[in-house]
Amino acid sequence: MFINTLMSLFGVLRLGVYRRLFESVKDREGSLSATEAFSVDIIHLLGEPTLSQFAATLNMSQPSATYKINSLTSKGYVTKSISEQDRRELRIHTTEKFDKYFTEAYGLQSAMDKLEREYSPAELETAEKVLRSFMEAVKEDK
Repeated sequence: MFINTLMSLFGVLRLGVYRRLFESVKDREGSLSATEAFSVDIIHLLGEPTLSQFAATLNMSQPSATYKINSLTSKGYVTKSISEQDRRELRIHTTEKFDKYFTEAYGLQSAMDKLEREYSPAELETAEKVLRSFMEAVKEDK
């Protein structure tokens, strides 16, 4: 069944990310704890959230979110800026250091290379269309 395949894919991706994430967590100055690594990844996934959006996503208080963001800022993984649209909003951005830290965490390029060797561009385009429709349906369901 298609849903079982999607759930299996989701599980494989999560396990791969978690494995690489924990491999990258080091006991050295400036490195991230597992909680910080997840937090900065969530910021990246939210795409320049406000501090309030970040706090709401993780269901945490504003002071706790501020503490976490300040820690990530001091380690160089995020920056803060004032929103151009609303000068009262503080936007959070991931940095190039984040990109380097997490480049290997997803490890999808070799899998994509294999798919491109095994399937035609039209087949991959159809698969992409199905996955995009699925993602939109999941977003609408929330």
